Amino acid sequence: MAQTFVSLGKVEAIKSLFENTGYTPFQEPLNYNAEAGVTSASKLFLEGTDFNLVYFPLKHLGYKSVVAVTGELFAALSHPQSLSVVLGVSAKLDFEQIKQLWDGVVVAAREFGYASLSLELVPSRNGLAISINAGGARSAKLTQKQVQAQTKDLLCISGSLGAAYLGQQLLEQQSQDLDKYKMQLAAYLKPELGASTLLRLEEAGICPSAAYFVTNGLSDAVLRLQRDTKLGAKIYADKMPFEGNSFAIGKQLNIDPFSAAMNGGDDYKLLLAIPISQYESFRKDFQVFDIIGHLALPEAGAVLVTPDGLEHQISAPGWK
Repeated sequence: MAQTFVSLGKVEAIKSLFENTGYTPFQEPLNYNAEAGVTSASKLFLEGTDFNLVYFPLKHLGYKSVVAVTGELFAALSHPQSLSVVLGVSAKLDFEQIKQLWDGVVVAAREFGYASLSLELVPSRNGLAISINAGGARSAKLTQKQVQAQTKDLLCISGSLGAAYLGQQLLEQQSQDLDKYKMQLAAYLKPELGASTLLRLEEAGICPSAAYFVTNGLSDAVLRLQRDTKLGAKIYADKMPFEGNSFAIGKQLNIDPFSAAMNGGDDYKLLLAIPISQYESFRKDFQVFDIIGHLALPEAGAVLVTPDGLEHQISAPGWK
């Protein structure tokens, strides 16, 4: 019987495709020159799958595309250096529209300190496509101090969860009075990523034992953390941060905000594992982060702990 992607899940499918190739899966972002401390991250965005031009401002889309790869560099403790963009342009888009998209790319490139930026334009039969690759240099100040992840390392998230997914659903369902939901809409259309995060970690002398960019929901990031560290992880539901009116919106849309946070996607937040010995300094200098859990013994697995102490195994789309 032929295997399907539904039965395998994305993660298991990728693992199977790498079998007997001599290459190692799940190296994200790709360390293509580890000795030189050089990293890269790539993303592909397709119209109709990753974005809808009916409601997505083109300048915001260009900006968000850069944030998507820059966050992966930050998770690799790397400073941005070079940015390469290939746009697949369909006949329905004119030059002024592409210029709006490019303006968003340039704004983000400047904000995050990219030294070089390149662009290629190719025709597309199936709508707009954005392929973007970022190169960076790993921070010597941080990587020299990096220690192996251990139980009790604190798990910290750089902002509210689930808002981007709720914002997308509001747009998809053409909800009325969108002005009331500016935080959720902004979280989806123009996510923010602190450009000075790595510099501030360097200045504070704090080095995460592990770091992940949350793009496919918190569950996916925690499962990647568990897989890579070979440790367990406990996330506490009552410690997870939400935008102020997320629960009201969730009720309106019949979406559980916790489900949006765990499996919604597009949050674009950093998940850091911070050694417990650095807690006091981290708490003082990085108040924008919320401590939502900790690493645990391997046998604990990856669990979500409810306020009454019950533990639920974490699962995520794409994982078997």
